Amino acid sequence: MAEVINMPRLSDTMEEGVVAKWLKQKGDKVEEGDILAEIETDKATMEFESFYEGTLLHIGIEEGETAPVDTLLAIIGEEGEDISDLLKGDGDSKKDEKKDKSDSNDEDEGEDEAESDGDSDDGGIPEGVEIITMPRLSDTMEEGTVASWLKKEGDKVEEGDILAEIETDKATMEFESFYEGTLLKIGLEEGETAKVDSLLAIIGPEGTDVSNVSVDGKSKKKSSEKSDKKKEDKSEEKEENKSSEKKTSDSTKDGGRIFASPLAKKMAEDKGIDLSDVQGSGGNGRIVKKDIEDYKPSEKPAEAKESKGDAAAAPQPYVPAGEESFEEIKNSQMRKTIAKRLGESKFNAPHYYLTIEVDMANAMASRKQINEMPDVKVSFNDMVIKASAMALRKHPQVNSQWTGESMKIAKHIHMGVAVAVEEGLVVPVLKFADQMSMTQIGNNVKDVAGKARNKKLQPNEMEGSTFTVSNLGMFGIVEFTSIINQPNSAILSVGTIVEKPVVKNGQIVVGNTMKLTLACDHRTVDGATGAAFLKTLKTYMENPVTMLA
Repeated sequence: MAEVINMPRLSDTMEEGVVAKWLKQKGDKVEEGDILAEIETDKATMEFESFYEGTLLHIGIEEGETAPVDTLLAIIGEEGEDISDLLKGDGDSKKDEKKDKSDSNDEDEGEDEAESDGDSDDGGIPEGVEIITMPRLSDTMEEGTVASWLKKEGDKVEEGDILAEIETDKATMEFESFYEGTLLKIGLEEGETAKVDSLLAIIGPEGTDVSNVSVDGKSKKKSSEKSDKKKEDKSEEKEENKSSEKKTSDSTKDGGRIFASPLAKKMAEDKGIDLSDVQGSGGNGRIVKKDIEDYKPSEKPAEAKESKGDAAAAPQPYVPAGEESFEEIKNSQMRKTIAKRLGESKFNAPHYYLTIEVDMANAMASRKQINEMPDVKVSFNDMVIKASAMALRKHPQVNSQWTGESMKIAKHIHMGVAVAVEEGLVVPVLKFADQMSMTQIGNNVKDVAGKARNKKLQPNEMEGSTFTVSNLGMFGIVEFTSIINQPNSAILSVGTIVEKPVVKNGQIVVGNTMKLTLACDHRTVDGATGAAFLKTLKTYMENPVTMLA
């Protein structure tokens, strides 16, 4: 009988998904556990397994398409089976019928339990308290492990805050709270594994007593009854998984507990590996997927080797140790804005790059003479800004903007100067830079750079640039390319001065050179135009006296 597969809810905040890629095509044979497709959620792109076998009879969502959760994704059944009724909506009716039946059973069970407990329908949940259970983060997930808690009991929780990292049979995923309040109770400690819908946490008003609230929202039974029920549940679970436990024992040979991810357990079972023989590389010695993949029978504990009498001679294999971890830093508004604008520039403006190498001998000599004057300090960056402003005057098309309907050539020259700050990059603007002397440019750059680093730049001081200079020479960078600062048509990247052998008058001598790279928007600046600009810029830099006129 054909089975309808809907778009799964792969995260608790997921409302729709995108089919990134189909791994099976219509007409293909499908085995239980085969990867059907890669689904992109609001969290990550995840593999989606089939838990049915048969033939893929229908694909409801094509690659790249987005659809809400529970939309028809695929139909699997017997080859040649008629699925016209399912495509007309009978599959949904059948699903609803099953759901109604399931809901009815749940209600019956709830009534029975209520009668035995003597609880009312509200279950005695204090007002404002929300029960959070282990989420089903993949369609094949039956249990999850709390890899780490990002909040602790007593912490304030906002809607959207990350509560914990949950390890599923697929991946470790961040689990967001969709409630706000105080974290009143943590039901599972780090490293503990529990089935889907087990109590994970309780959130509610600060100071609320939740000691008598259980996972189903009803008051707890007497401790003895609860204990008996747990024993019964464990007994049933043990019977169901008896064959599995023989292969993937959850205890060491000396009776200690083994921590292993659900995926690692499944892989160990499939490969016939005894988990007590595997060394875990995760937190608290937890066994993860990589440990099973890297495991070799020869890597059993030392005592097994000693029993053969050759432990002293046999070299111990190297077992990588450590824990993969990340530090999560929330994106500031500045970082978000930078990412948005640079992305728009890079993906919308067709960039190309031109590089020249400048002989800096005369520039170095001129700077030394200028800086010998009292109260004067000029940097090489100031010289580059001045030379660029003067070159723009001779090549106005580089000083332009693309609007789609027209190309705007600015008659004024406002130089943007990229300044690195703790949270990213800002570009203060020197207005009418071509009318400034090098010393005036130097003083103004020092002023705006100081304001930028102290977060005192005003919005109007970062607006209106027509060309931008970015200098990483002070960090020893020889050559690099930059992303154009929209709506500019070009940006100049300045490298460090390098001492190297150069040829002068047919002789190899020690020289000092600097590389300049111009990134151009090909919609406004043609290759020949950019090259002519750089030729003029090179002339000014190699003959600084021409910039003093």
